[in-house]
Formats: sequence, C-alpha cells, structure tokens
Amino acid sequence: MNRKRIIVLGAAESGVGSAILAQKEGYDVFVSDKGKINEKYKNALLQYEISFEEEKHSTDLIFNADEVIKSPGIPDHIPLIKSLAEKGIPVISEIEFAGRYTNAFKICITGSNGKTTTTMWIYHVLKSAGLNAGLGGNVGQSFAWQVAEENYDYYVLELSSFQLDGMFDFKAEIAILLNITPDHLDRYDYKFENYVDSKFRILQNQDEEDAFIYCADDDVIIEKLSNVKCNAKQFPFTLNSNFNKEGAHLKENKIIVNIKSSTLTMTLEELALQGKHNVYNGMAASISSRLIDIRKDTIKQCLSDFQNVPHRLEFVATIHGIDYINDSKATNVNSTWYALESMESEVVWIVGGVDKGNDYTELSSLVEEKVKGIVCLGLDNSKVHKAFNNIVPNIIDAANMDEAIEFAGRLAQHGDSVLLSPACASFDLFENYEERGDKFKESVYKL
Repeated sequence: MNRKRIIVLGAAESGVGSAILAQKEGYDVFVSDKGKINEKYKNALLQYEISFEEEKHSTDLIFNADEVIKSPGIPDHIPLIKSLAEKGIPVISEIEFAGRYTNAFKICITGSNGKTTTTMWIYHVLKSAGLNAGLGGNVGQSFAWQVAEENYDYYVLELSSFQLDGMFDFKAEIAILLNITPDHLDRYDYKFENYVDSKFRILQNQDEEDAFIYCADDDVIIEKLSNVKCNAKQFPFTLNSNFNKEGAHLKENKIIVNIKSSTLTMTLEELALQGKHNVYNGMAASISSRLIDIRKDTIKQCLSDFQNVPHRLEFVATIHGIDYINDSKATNVNSTWYALESMESEVVWIVGGVDKGNDYTELSSLVEEKVKGIVCLGLDNSKVHKAFNNIVPNIIDAANMDEAIEFAGRLAQHGDSVLLSPACASFDLFENYEERGDKFKESVYKL
C-alpha cells in the first residue's frame, strides 16, 4: 500500500515539528525550504531521518503531494501556493495537522494585539494549578512537535491570522478573540474585512459545549458577531460597569469575573500588568481559567504574580523620576499603537529600524496627544521625520542605543516615560528585537 505523501514547506519551528509528527504517523514526508535551514532544525531533520531540501523548491517533488503543510510565514498568493490550489492539492497549517492527533483540551487565543501576553498568562495559571499543559502556536515550541513527543491534557495556543487561514476542521474548546485592528493587510488584498474574516475563523467547528470569549468593547468584533453564526456559549469582557451577563467587567476599579454563578473579584492595583489592555488580557485569562474550574484563589495569585513576556511593555527602571519601558517586541506600527495607547504619562518615544512599508499616519493622533519628543534609532529615519515633523517639536537622530538613551533623558522630565517601541524590525543595528531590548536595558542601567 502506498503511503500518503506529505510535503512540508518551510523548515523552521512549525515546519520541522509538522514533519516529525507526520513521520511518526506513518506518512511519506519531504521538507522543502526556499532559504537556508537553521542548523538546529537541520540537525532535527537528520536525527529523524526526514528527507529535505534547502535554498530551493523542487516543484516535481512538491506537486506529487497528497497534502501540503505550509509554514505561516509563506503567503497564499505566491505562484507555488496558487499552483497547488489549481492542482487541487490541499494546503493546511501546522495547527490544523496537529489537531488531528491530539484529544487534549485546547484554549486558543487570537487578536491583533495582546495575544502573547494573554497566552502566557493563561499558561501560567494552568501550570500553577498543577495541570498537565503545553504552550504552542505562535509562541513556545511547535504544537505539532509537542503532539508527536508529549502527552498533554491541555494546550494553550496563540494563533495568528496566518495560522487560522490554514485551519479547516480544527476546533478550539475555548476560543478567545481579544481585539481586531488593521494589521498584515498586505496578506489580505489590503481589505480590512478579509483580515476580520480571518480572525473569526477561530469560531470554526465550535458547538454549544464550547466557549467563545471576546471583548465587548471592540466595535469591529461586535459588528461582525451580529453577522456570523456562533454556536459556542459566549462570554464577553468589558470595562462597562453596567454589564450583567456571564463574563467579566470593571466596576469601581475592581475586575469582576462572573462564571458558573460564582464571582471572582480583584482590584486593578493587584493586577501584575498595568494599562487598560492588560485589564482586558487579565479578564480573558480569568474567564478561561474559571471555565475549566481552576480555583479562584489560584487565578488571583497568578494574575498578581505574572511576569510579562520580555521586551513587551517591560518596565525597566525609574531613574530621576522617569520611567523607562522596553517594548522592543513592537516590530510593526500596530504594536506601537497599542503601546502608546497604554501610556498614561507624557512620552519620549524611541522609534526606528528596518521599515516594513510602515504607514505612520495611523499613529498621528496618539503621537500628537502623548509624545513630547522622538529619538530615531535606525540607519534611515527619513519616514519618521516626514510623518511627525509637524506634530512633535523635538526629533533627534541617534547612532546607537547609548546615544538614544542619553538624548531621551534630555528630552524627558520628572513624571515622563521613555518608551522604546520601534515599530520596525531591528536588523540594521541589531541581530533581532531581543538584542535591541537587551541593549536598551543595559543603557538604562548605566544611567
């Protein structure tokens, strides 16, 4: 009997994990990567004796697939993927494939912003409660790799729109949609409604036994929800104090989570992460945790002792009355919008790097409202100057991080914040966003 042939496109965390699971399940597997394969992943493929190629896509080897698993970074509109569709060869995501081989309970989180923080927060609660849980999707180890080698009862999965696009029969027992703001529109024919549709794929295949947790203050979500069929039980969260359904709301500076006729209450001051967006993230984490019957005191403890993801709105230090905040993980305009929106003091903003076709006009009103000075940290800062010259009186170019911190300190006063939120990739001056964030912290600690 001929074995079913699986082709995996892309040989990083997602692709190699998929290949290992496919081989374990008895498929004939071949991995193809158009770029050079990282040593770590090449060694894994060799260890598992999985055939692969790098720096090319051999169509004669790819087009005889029964099914293709595509890494999320590969767009649907490239010729190779279009040709596969024309030939009727199914193209799916790692998440779709791995979901076939686990009976674990899946809590899945998507949204334009806050996904990683909320995913990590929920995982922290589950682990603290002693549950046998895995962390995957867009964060942590490959979901497929874990399904191949572990035996978890629960998975907490961060899902990007690109992963959701390749999911068809997969089902989330708990689906969380945090917010929807324009992002990645180059992958969606520059149509916001296509991106919204993509996010709503998280509801696929849910039934009345499942749960859908969402932000009731997000107009885009509410409008779309009125036009789609949602079979799952709905649990909204909101800052509206008059809210009286199952879910979570804010009243007199207290988060109130009402699930299964039982109420969990905690003050905003007790929340480990501050800012409106983290109130929402904390509410989503609390609702999902209560739905799987985790004790209220465990949830409260985890909401107050959680350490945020490094380089994501990470408080570094207060020096001479100025707060220094590391948001190096903000590599696009959308993430920076979120960071600026959360700031409650006046801001000196450190921005710049490798621009991915950024449209800075989205930030204009926030910058006008909150930013008193800009320090540019990149080799070409012309677009930043052009976008904000008429809005911000002080825009300075820095050659390196030490200089950026020095200039920012001069522009900031007692009570202000210096925010590194680059809205750009880091590759002109740094290896990656982690190195950029670490350099920021080092420079701050030298003050």
